[in-house]
Amino acid sequence: MAAPFRMYADLAVWWPLVSPPEAYADEVAYLLPAILAAPDAPPATLLELGAGGGSFAWHLKPHLRLTLTDLSPAMLEVSRAINPECEHVAGDMRSLDLGRTFDVVLVHDAIMYAATAGDAQAALATAGRHCRPGGAIVLIPDCVAETFEDDENTGESVAADGRTFRYRECKCHPDPVGHTYETVYDFVVRQADGREEVVHEVHRSGLYSRTSWIAWLAEAGFAATSTLDPWGRDVFIGRRRRV
Repeated sequence: MAAPFRMYADLAVWWPLVSPPEAYADEVAYLLPAILAAPDAPPATLLELGAGGGSFAWHLKPHLRLTLTDLSPAMLEVSRAINPECEHVAGDMRSLDLGRTFDVVLVHDAIMYAATAGDAQAALATAGRHCRPGGAIVLIPDCVAETFEDDENTGESVAADGRTFRYRECKCHPDPVGHTYETVYDFVVRQADGREEVVHEVHRSGLYSRTSWIAWLAEAGFAATSTLDPWGRDVFIGRRRRV
């Protein structure tokens, strides 16, 4: 759902500088107990849909055997570099079918690229297809309709070799009655030799209510609830119903 964007294609090589594993340490410390307690028995395997550069997964691999999937081959290469012991599979979370099940299916912020209700339902159907009975899903969208706010962020990361990545990120909801929002990115990438490029991208994301997510999870076979994490995001945890 996101592969055409340069952020996840030729600019993916910058991901370790922009979003390294250490940026996720607090989040994983909070979520890990819930992930491990979500199934009906201690989990051994986890499938992440939309794993991106693998920075979140890097913290999970000491605890679980991971299979990491993403639509972008470039992002999977980034993840392989830091998670060589994990299985990596290129695939679309809306249609992926590995032919096997896992104790836990994790869908993090990549679910935001489900820009239509059909996309979101297809991704959750994929999660249901890959989760064993009694297993669990952990779904963490960046926001839901009830919590969305326009926002703007800027930042800069400097590598040891002198490369610099600067960004400006603006989130807005151009159609208050619609079910999408836009994130406008402006990147300035500066190579160690001084060469510089400016990149502008507009990403569209889905914006759905808690009630919708709970209903779609139920359609996919999960009995789910939602709680707010310390950063104000909804964390949906669902147990896969036994047939």
